[in-house]
Amino acid sequence: MIRPNGKDDEQFGQELILNLYDCDLQKISDGDHIKNYIVKLCDEVIFMKRYGEALIPHFGHDNPVTSGYSLVQLIETSCVSAHFSEYKKSVYINIFSCKWFDPQKAEEFSKKWFGANKTETHLLQRF
Repeated sequence: MIRPNGKDDEQFGQELILNLYDCDLQKISDGDHIKNYIVKLCDEVIFMKRYGEALIPHFGHDNPVTSGYSLVQLIETSCVSAHFSEYKKSVYINIFSCKWFDPQKAEEFSKKWFGANKTETHLLQRF
C-alpha cells in the first residue's frame, strides 16, 4: 500500500466497511446530496482521484428494504460503493484503496453528512 510518506509496503490496501444507522431520511433520499457527498469524500477527505462520474441509480423498488439509491465511484486506486436503505434509514459504505486514507476521518465525515446517530465500522487490511 502506498503510505502518506510515498513508501510502498507489503500490504496491498485497506477496505473500510462503514454502516450508518438512524440517518436523516431526507439526506439519504436525495440523489444530489449523495453526489455531493462522493465528490467531497474523494476530493477533500480521503484524497482519491475520481475516475469518471459516479453511478447513482435509485432502484430495488420491489422490496421496501432494498429500495433506494446505490453508489459506485471508481477511483484510480480502486472504488467506493454505497447502498442506501430509506426503509431502514441506513447507509452501507465500502471504501477500498491501495493508497492509504484515514478511516476515522472518512467515518466522521460520512456520519455527519448523512445525519447518522450510530455507526459501525470494520477495517480490513488487504495483502
